[in-house]
Amino acid sequence: MSNEPSRRRFLSVSAAAAVGFGLLNAGPALAAGEIRPFRVRIPEREVAEMRRRVAQTRWPDAETVTDLSQGAPQRTVRALARYWAKEYDWRTTEAKLNALPQFMTEIDGLDIHFLHIRSKHENALPLLVSHGWPGSVIEQLKIIGPLTDPTAHGGRPADAFHLVIPSMPGYGFSGKPTTVGWGPDRIARTWIELMRRLGYDRYVAQGGDWGALIVDLMAMQQPAGLLGVHTNLPGAVPVEIDNAARAGGPQPAGLVGDELKAWQDILFRYGKGQNYARIMATRTQTLTGFADSPVGLASFMIDHNLASLALITRAFDGHQESLSRQDVVENISLYWLTNTAISAARLYWESKYSVIAAKGVTLPVAVSVFPEEVYQAPRSWAERAYPNLIHYHRVAAGGHFAAWEQPRILAEELRAGFRSLR
Repeated sequence: MSNEPSRRRFLSVSAAAAVGFGLLNAGPALAAGEIRPFRVRIPEREVAEMRRRVAQTRWPDAETVTDLSQGAPQRTVRALARYWAKEYDWRTTEAKLNALPQFMTEIDGLDIHFLHIRSKHENALPLLVSHGWPGSVIEQLKIIGPLTDPTAHGGRPADAFHLVIPSMPGYGFSGKPTTVGWGPDRIARTWIELMRRLGYDRYVAQGGDWGALIVDLMAMQQPAGLLGVHTNLPGAVPVEIDNAARAGGPQPAGLVGDELKAWQDILFRYGKGQNYARIMATRTQTLTGFADSPVGLASFMIDHNLASLALITRAFDGHQESLSRQDVVENISLYWLTNTAISAARLYWESKYSVIAAKGVTLPVAVSVFPEEVYQAPRSWAERAYPNLIHYHRVAAGGHFAAWEQPRILAEELRAGFRSLR
């Protein structure tokens, strides 16, 4: 069956669409639901002001430990600031984004920014990819080539995908909600509407972090056309185990092997491992300093989990691994230049869900387990949470930010995970 959309609404875009960040209303009025092209152009004064603020950071005392137990070490944050102020070029990032087809459309009263990259292969499967925090569309750029042009990356024409990569409300170039109610359920409905508006009547969805919850919720809504989802942060923890870990114990009986290790990981996650989320979920507006200090924002963003922080510290110590200094700084720069630190954090206040708890998804689900994820979902839990589990694989490398850290592995997992749904 061909995966060409039944209607190609996205070709009908406004010729008078605005070019540049912050100028989206230029030109004639746009019809409701219309899709218009978008290009990034941050004013030079904003880029220069970012560099000035980075260079004039007022530094705190250094940590009193030699490990990561007090958070992002000062040597790492200072190295990040030096690179940011003296070497990093935002225009390189801007050019990378503008080399891709970007669009804007209003859904449910809010502008939604998205990348839309169509494969040259005729029967490519449409795939929506949803990012999380502190991610962005930048986090997904490395998977675009392998997924849309598989023959150039070791795959077959039959492995091709058309990609839709949206910025979540309050993130990047999407609009910022000004009223309450923009939680994960509403974002899931928005992504469903986006795919409908693009004319895709058969598609799949993928997510990690918040994106994992959102694609689970898309599957729960069972929209026409959604064939299945892939997750690299499975909502697979049995509810009674998730509740016990959230309460700090005691350990449920009968846990051994992979299940015992997963219990220990999620117990840590709900303890010291999720302090960043706790403050965003309860006192979001108190984080106003993140709109005033780029380095303050950066130090908070890189301290998402211990494995990711360790990887980033090694990058700024000069080790070449899966994340580069540019990878880290261009993502932080996007948050700073769009002033979305607080609007993005507010999603934690809005959500009433446990990302990792089972939710009763019955659509086909593919699961990839990365060894440095915040927990490694046991197959037994995945099979219980997702009764229509079509793929489960423990991969060899990578952590929480799979597309960013291990794009080749994630691309291979998406090809394999969705193969039976084509």
